[in-house]
Amino acid sequence: MSSIKKPNLRKAQRSTYLRLISYLKPYVGRLFAAMACMAISSILAVLPPWLLKNIVDDVLIQKNLLMLNFLALGIIGIYLCKALFSYGQTYLMNWVGQRVIMDIRVQLYDHMQKMSFRYLYKSRIGDLISRMTNDVMILQNLVTNVVVDLVVQSITFVAVVIFLLALNWRLALLTFIVLPLTGYVLNVASKKLRSVGYRIQEELGRVVSIAQEALSAVRIVRSFATEDEELDKFKDQNKSNFRALMHGIQIHAVLEGAVEVILIGALALILWVGGREVVGGRSTPGELIAFIGYLGLLVQPVRVLSKVVSGVQRGLAAADRIFEVLNITTEVCPPRSPVILKRIKGMIDFEDVYFAYEDELWILKGITLHIEPGEKIAIVGQTGAGKSTLVDLIPRFYDPDRGRVKIDGYDVRQLDLKTLRRHIGIVPQDPVLLKGSIAYNIAYGCPWASHEDIVRVAEQAGILDFVKSLPNGFDTEIGERGLTLSGGQRQRIAIARAIVRNPRILIMDEATSSLDAAMERHIQESMQKAAEGRTSLIIAHRLSTVRNADRIVVLDQGEIVEEGDHEALLKSKGLYAKLYSLQVGEKSPSAING
Repeated sequence: MSSIKKPNLRKAQRSTYLRLISYLKPYVGRLFAAMACMAISSILAVLPPWLLKNIVDDVLIQKNLLMLNFLALGIIGIYLCKALFSYGQTYLMNWVGQRVIMDIRVQLYDHMQKMSFRYLYKSRIGDLISRMTNDVMILQNLVTNVVVDLVVQSITFVAVVIFLLALNWRLALLTFIVLPLTGYVLNVASKKLRSVGYRIQEELGRVVSIAQEALSAVRIVRSFATEDEELDKFKDQNKSNFRALMHGIQIHAVLEGAVEVILIGALALILWVGGREVVGGRSTPGELIAFIGYLGLLVQPVRVLSKVVSGVQRGLAAADRIFEVLNITTEVCPPRSPVILKRIKGMIDFEDVYFAYEDELWILKGITLHIEPGEKIAIVGQTGAGKSTLVDLIPRFYDPDRGRVKIDGYDVRQLDLKTLRRHIGIVPQDPVLLKGSIAYNIAYGCPWASHEDIVRVAEQAGILDFVKSLPNGFDTEIGERGLTLSGGQRQRIAIARAIVRNPRILIMDEATSSLDAAMERHIQESMQKAAEGRTSLIIAHRLSTVRNADRIVVLDQGEIVEEGDHEALLKSKGLYAKLYSLQVGEKSPSAING
């Protein structure tokens, strides 16, 4: 289930309208031009029945051939002008609509890029993608099509009403008695369609989420032979989506039918009353024919407006879902007056740092740690001790709830965020590669890297020989997420990617976890060379890989319980000695030191 909750639609309705309108402000000139084209086109569309009145009364009854010529030319001219202004409204409105949608889509993507990891890890990525794709498409239909129908048909409706009053005010009043009933039906349907539209998008988002999760974990699914279970889950969610869709279609169909019955009933009543007026000499045949013609034109706006109601409510529901994401505040905010450090020494200080993913459930508790520039620090501890969380505070993936993290004496919250992160190289435990070549992935985030730089770091990471063995070398495409490579190859590319920018701070979160023992030794030697002159933080479960660290920091339940080099920690007979003994299969620390 998505962590985004359904809003209070009544309270959100006005703000949704105003927010959508705000996106139109940069394009107000073209919007007004489009509106003018719509108005002129709509007015031209309602002129023919008035000409028909003249044809019946002046040409057919009075046999005025000159009038016939003028009227025929007039009809041709009207439709030529209507075609021209219809083109103008279509082009201009679509231009405005597409620009608005592009702005919203770009803003949504940019916001998602900046959203906190806390929120992203709690949410279903498929649901967020659904909001960027499906919801944006529905909103696009609202802006480019539904709005056009709304404006055009509204103008047409008003113009028809004016002409009806001009032709026969008595029959017009009789017609207007029916309109409030139609308005009531539209209003009731509107409220239901808004709610149903929101539910439809929620269910569709879940369909996308299930598909995305299953395909992302397809190896696990096949390993456990759970294809049928995943298929059943997908089928069930599709059934829920189907039910929501059919509920919306049902409401829409009832709405259309009710409106049509009301209008046909009104037409029958008008024919009966109007016919009696013509027979009684209170009206001309041309007036009655024109009046009926305008009633036909009146049916179209009302029927279209019933569809518009559905489109508007679905569009507003989609807008609500998009704005919900845009309303989520970013926890890690750039400083208003950032300090830009062009060069850093690499001194790091943690000052009484507390951090929790959930309120008061502390992952880190009072961490105080000083790291000298160029110092190689290993951070070890049992799973869940807070190792990765600790180093995630340095590039500001999160901000501490209490205390400070400082680089070269500056609180990281004071520093320019992009500049800060460019000084830091990170090798994650489970590296993600991007679709593209090996060279592209190594130089990612470092566009100034030369081919020589790429070759150099590839050699340091122990992947150069492998790359040279490929037919296309560094230009070899690695596919989506690098799944055409082995885990060790992906890890080595990630190591090369981290050091190509020559960072002053190097963070390796289980950087050798996917490598065999022989390659691990090779990478360790390379990383030792890469770490020279840099501040290095190494998170490791394999304690044998951190024996040469300048200092080993031992975490337990979010607290630093031990600190020192390998030999000193073994002699202390604390947690590190116990963990090391368990891993290497040696005698107990007491026996070692005994």
